[in-house]
Amino acid sequence: MKKTIAFAGLALLIASPVFAQSAAEKTGVNSMLGMAPKTEDFVAEAATSDMFEIESSKLALERSDDATKAFAQQMIADHEKTTGELKGLVTSGKVQAQIPTAMTSSQQDMLNKLKGLQGADFTKQYHSDQEDAHKDAVDLFKRYGDSGDNADLKAWAASTRPALEHHLQMATDLNK
Repeated sequence: MKKTIAFAGLALLIASPVFAQSAAEKTGVNSMLGMAPKTEDFVAEAATSDMFEIESSKLALERSDDATKAFAQQMIADHEKTTGELKGLVTSGKVQAQIPTAMTSSQQDMLNKLKGLQGADFTKQYHSDQEDAHKDAVDLFKRYGDSGDNADLKAWAASTRPALEHHLQMATDLNK
Protein backbone atom coordinates (compact mmCIF):
# COMPACT_ATOMS: atom_id res chain seq x y z
CA MET A 1 0.00 0.00 0.00
CA LYS A 2 2.79 2.45 0.92
CA LYS A 3 4.54 1.76 -2.40
CA THR A 4 1.31 2.49 -4.30
CA ILE A 5 0.83 5.79 -2.48
CA ALA A 6 4.46 6.74 -3.00
CA PHE A 7 4.24 5.86 -6.69
CA ALA A 8 1.01 7.85 -7.08
CA GLY A 9 2.66 10.84 -5.36
CA LEU A 10 5.68 10.57 -7.61
CA ALA A 11 3.49 10.32 -10.70
CA LEU A 12 1.58 13.44 -9.64
CA LEU A 13 4.85 15.25 -9.02
CA ILE A 14 6.17 14.38 -12.46
CA ALA A 15 2.88 15.05 -14.22
CA SER A 16 2.34 18.51 -12.79
CA PRO A 17 4.63 21.19 -14.21
CA VAL A 18 4.07 23.44 -11.21
CA PHE A 19 5.13 20.74 -8.77
CA ALA A 20 7.88 19.47 -11.06
CA GLN A 21 9.53 22.88 -11.24
CA SER A 22 9.34 23.27 -7.48
CA ALA A 23 10.75 19.79 -7.01
CA ALA A 24 13.56 20.60 -9.45
CA GLU A 25 14.48 23.63 -7.38
CA LYS A 26 14.23 21.80 -4.06
CA THR A 27 16.36 18.90 -5.24
CA GLY A 28 19.02 21.10 -6.82
CA VAL A 29 18.31 20.04 -10.39
CA ASN A 30 17.70 23.63 -11.50
CA SER A 31 20.95 24.73 -9.90
CA MET A 32 22.95 21.94 -11.55
CA LEU A 33 21.47 22.89 -14.92
CA GLY A 34 21.85 26.63 -14.28
CA MET A 35 18.10 27.17 -14.71
CA ALA A 36 16.22 29.99 -13.01
CA PRO A 37 13.73 28.97 -10.35
CA LYS A 38 10.05 29.82 -10.64
CA THR A 39 9.21 33.19 -9.14
CA GLU A 40 7.41 31.57 -6.20
CA ASP A 41 10.40 29.33 -5.48
CA PHE A 42 12.83 32.23 -5.71
CA VAL A 43 10.78 34.34 -3.28
CA ALA A 44 10.47 31.45 -0.83
CA GLU A 45 14.18 30.61 -0.96
CA ALA A 46 15.32 34.22 -0.73
CA ALA A 47 13.00 34.91 2.21
CA THR A 48 13.91 31.79 4.18
CA SER A 49 17.60 32.38 3.49
CA ASP A 50 17.26 35.86 4.99
CA MET A 51 15.48 34.38 8.02
CA PHE A 52 18.32 31.93 8.62
CA GLU A 53 20.99 34.60 8.13
CA ILE A 54 19.30 36.93 10.61
CA GLU A 55 18.54 34.36 13.31
CA SER A 56 21.91 32.60 13.14
CA SER A 57 23.68 35.96 13.19
CA LYS A 58 21.74 37.02 16.30
CA LEU A 59 23.19 33.94 18.01
CA ALA A 60 26.66 34.89 16.79
CA LEU A 61 26.31 38.30 18.45
CA GLU A 62 25.87 36.48 21.77
CA ARG A 63 28.39 33.66 21.35
CA SER A 64 31.32 34.59 19.16
CA ASP A 65 34.52 36.60 18.86
CA ASP A 66 34.69 40.27 17.85
CA ALA A 67 35.43 39.66 14.15
CA THR A 68 32.52 37.25 13.89
CA LYS A 69 30.24 39.64 15.78
CA ALA A 70 31.09 42.43 13.31
CA PHE A 71 30.27 40.10 10.41
CA ALA A 72 27.05 38.99 12.13
CA GLN A 73 25.93 42.58 12.70
CA GLN A 74 26.38 43.33 9.00
CA MET A 75 24.47 40.15 8.08
CA ILE A 76 21.54 41.19 10.27
CA ALA A 77 21.42 44.71 8.84
CA ASP A 78 21.85 43.65 5.21
CA HIS A 79 19.42 40.73 5.35
CA GLU A 80 16.77 42.75 7.19
CA LYS A 81 17.11 45.27 4.33
CA THR A 82 16.68 42.63 1.62
CA THR A 83 13.75 41.12 3.52
CA GLY A 84 12.06 44.52 3.49
CA GLU A 85 12.76 45.02 -0.20
CA LEU A 86 11.41 41.59 -1.10
CA LYS A 87 8.28 42.13 0.98
CA GLY A 88 7.82 45.50 -0.73
CA LEU A 89 7.89 43.88 -4.18
CA VAL A 90 5.28 41.35 -3.09
CA THR A 91 2.96 43.75 -1.24
CA SER A 92 3.09 46.25 -4.13
CA GLY A 93 1.73 43.56 -6.43
CA LYS A 94 4.78 43.65 -8.69
CA VAL A 95 5.57 40.06 -7.67
CA GLN A 96 2.88 37.42 -7.30
CA ALA A 97 4.12 35.17 -4.52
CA GLN A 98 3.74 34.54 -0.83
CA ILE A 99 6.46 35.30 1.69
CA PRO A 100 6.95 32.27 3.93
CA THR A 101 6.60 32.78 7.66
CA ALA A 102 9.19 30.20 8.74
CA MET A 103 12.52 28.77 7.65
CA THR A 104 12.75 25.44 5.89
CA SER A 105 13.15 22.39 8.09
CA SER A 106 16.77 22.11 6.94
CA GLN A 107 17.50 25.70 7.93
CA GLN A 108 15.72 25.20 11.26
CA ASP A 109 17.85 22.09 11.87
CA MET A 110 21.01 24.12 11.17
CA LEU A 111 19.83 26.84 13.56
CA ASN A 112 18.99 24.27 16.24
CA LYS A 113 22.47 22.78 15.88
CA LEU A 114 24.00 26.24 16.36
CA LYS A 115 21.84 26.79 19.45
CA GLY A 116 23.44 23.73 21.01
CA LEU A 117 27.01 24.97 20.50
CA GLN A 118 29.20 27.41 22.42
CA GLY A 119 32.62 28.98 22.05
CA ALA A 120 34.96 27.81 19.32
CA ASP A 121 32.57 25.03 18.28
CA PHE A 122 29.81 27.57 17.70
CA THR A 123 32.09 29.95 15.81
CA LYS A 124 33.45 27.23 13.54
CA GLN A 125 29.94 25.95 12.69
CA TYR A 126 28.56 29.47 12.19
CA HIS A 127 31.41 30.33 9.79
CA SER A 128 30.82 27.12 7.83
CA ASP A 129 27.06 27.66 7.70
CA GLN A 130 27.51 31.25 6.50
CA GLU A 131 29.83 30.22 3.71
CA ASP A 132 27.46 27.46 2.56
CA ALA A 133 24.37 29.67 2.82
CA HIS A 134 25.99 32.46 0.84
CA LYS A 135 27.21 30.10 -1.89
CA ASP A 136 23.61 28.94 -2.28
CA ALA A 137 22.27 32.50 -2.21
CA VAL A 138 24.73 33.76 -4.83
CA ASP A 139 23.79 30.85 -7.09
CA LEU A 140 20.05 31.46 -6.57
CA PHE A 141 20.27 35.19 -7.22
CA LYS A 142 22.52 34.71 -10.25
CA ARG A 143 20.15 32.23 -11.85
CA TYR A 144 17.07 34.36 -11.22
CA GLY A 145 18.84 37.64 -12.09
CA ASP A 146 20.00 36.15 -15.39
CA SER A 147 16.84 34.31 -16.46
CA GLY A 148 13.96 34.96 -14.06
CA ASP A 149 10.46 35.44 -15.44
CA ASN A 150 9.40 38.54 -13.44
CA ALA A 151 11.16 41.69 -14.68
CA ASP A 152 11.00 43.58 -11.37
CA LEU A 153 12.20 40.63 -9.33
CA LYS A 154 14.85 39.79 -11.89
CA ALA A 155 16.24 43.34 -11.67
CA TRP A 156 16.19 43.19 -7.87
CA ALA A 157 17.97 39.83 -7.83
CA ALA A 158 20.65 41.13 -10.21
CA SER A 159 21.19 44.30 -8.17
CA THR A 160 21.29 42.38 -4.86
CA ARG A 161 23.75 39.72 -6.02
CA PRO A 162 26.94 41.83 -5.64
CA ALA A 163 26.21 42.33 -1.92
CA LEU A 164 25.71 38.57 -1.53
CA GLU A 165 28.98 37.92 -3.35
CA HIS A 166 30.66 40.30 -0.91
CA HIS A 167 29.05 38.42 2.00
CA LEU A 168 30.37 35.16 0.56
CA GLN A 169 33.88 36.59 0.35
CA MET A 170 33.63 37.84 3.92
CA ALA A 171 32.37 34.43 5.11
CA THR A 172 35.16 32.68 3.22
CA ASP A 173 37.72 34.98 4.82
CA LEU A 174 36.30 34.25 8.29
CA ASN A 175 36.59 30.54 7.57
CA LYS A 176 40.37 30.73 6.98
